[in-house]
Amino acid sequence: MKYSAVSSPTLFASVNDRRIAYRQTGSGDPILLCQRFRGNLDDWDPAFIDALAVNYTVVIFDYTGLGSSTGKPHQDMKGFASDVADLAGFLGYNKVILGGWSFGGWVTQVLMTLHPSLVSQVILIGTKPPGENKHNFEQVFLDIAYKPVNDADDEIILFFEPISPFSRLAAKASHDRIAARVNDRDPLVRPDQFVFYGKGNEDFILDPYNAREALKETNIPILVISGDHEVCFPPDNWFELNRKLPTTQLLVIPRAGHGPHHQYPGMCAAYIHAFIINNKVTNQAQ
Repeated sequence: MKYSAVSSPTLFASVNDRRIAYRQTGSGDPILLCQRFRGNLDDWDPAFIDALAVNYTVVIFDYTGLGSSTGKPHQDMKGFASDVADLAGFLGYNKVILGGWSFGGWVTQVLMTLHPSLVSQVILIGTKPPGENKHNFEQVFLDIAYKPVNDADDEIILFFEPISPFSRLAAKASHDRIAARVNDRDPLVRPDQFVFYGKGNEDFILDPYNAREALKETNIPILVISGDHEVCFPPDNWFELNRKLPTTQLLVIPRAGHGPHHQYPGMCAAYIHAFIINNKVTNQAQ
């Protein structure tokens, strides 16, 4: 039976001492998507997942101890990355396309550094490079992101471009699509669990994995997608690395914010597919 993002059941991967909750949609080469700060299985826009699932098997999951996953939450990026490696192993994947949004982009970059043989291509959405960066959060993001519960108005500021009428309409449409799932919804990440993301951020800035240097040396193709008004991780941080990242392409979408794939789900999925296919052809030709 084929499932859509809204209807796909929550499944569990029993690995080591925990159960990782995940959902799977579509068919084709596997794409594993790593979630943002305080996001759970329900916080991916179904339109984006379904657009990717036309060409790929899309797997989303909860980190250990968060959402429906069991175990003690991780306190460093190596731990969060282990969830991806363990889930891929459970599913029998020896090579995956790895994607990450925001915090999930950090997980993706660390996993790529620690387990490069597992990763064929990387998709980074609304995120930052490892280590120290010059351009930081806008205060309004922090004020809203740490509220115990976020509503639709908060999402406009967090993930979209408030000054754009189109972006505000896109925010409502995305919110409604996410709310369309009624059954088998995922537990919210609790405010007392936010601290684990903070510890991950500290670790990502210290970068004991040398992930920043790995970006400069990797052969793995990397696509970075960002909105031009990123209240969380300005694309300027990637500009600072211009001409230093041999396999990285940067796509900046105008009048978009921290969630460009929720504002333009079909378009972002199409960009991702074109990037993946082009690199497959290029690799075959070499």
